[in-house]
Amino acid sequence: MGLRDFARLRRDAPLNPFDLARFANLFVVDIERIKGLSSQSRELLLGSASGEWSGGACSRPLPDGRRIVVLNPNHGPARTNATLMEEICHVFLGHKPNRLAVIADEKRGQILARDYRKLDEEAAYGIGAAALVPFAALRRAVLEGKSAADVARHFRVSRDLIEYRLKVTHLWSTYKSAQLEQSVPRA
Repeated sequence: MGLRDFARLRRDAPLNPFDLARFANLFVVDIERIKGLSSQSRELLLGSASGEWSGGACSRPLPDGRRIVVLNPNHGPARTNATLMEEICHVFLGHKPNRLAVIADEKRGQILARDYRKLDEEAAYGIGAAALVPFAALRRAVLEGKSAADVARHFRVSRDLIEYRLKVTHLWSTYKSAQLEQSVPRA
């Protein structure tokens, strides 16, 4: 709720992570604007490997202190919102940025290794999802019988994110009951 208060939003209003990114000192860059990225790398990232990444922040800040964030342009706005919100939460939670390192391997060439802190990732995703879809508004939507797809459209997130929020907030069984009730014809 603190992130939503910081953004000065009504409790049920959709949050635009792009508006919040500057307060997290993040500079969102379109991958097409990255100079020096080989055409082969660009084709890989936007082609066959597009489903393997959503976005990421550079661990080294720019001279002005901002961190570059690159988002996968092949993902829709709903997924992009969740990805950027996760990166924002990493900043607000004070998480140490993950790093990529190239490890030389003479037999197979070079291998990339990434620091990965599961608890940091889970916290950033969970808090980002809660900022995007606050409990009170989600509960009200469930009690009004709205579908996950309708709630997702309102908050500009994916249905998967709504279902995640329904489960972690223990509203899933209430939601399923309300949806079942909606589908039963009235006599």
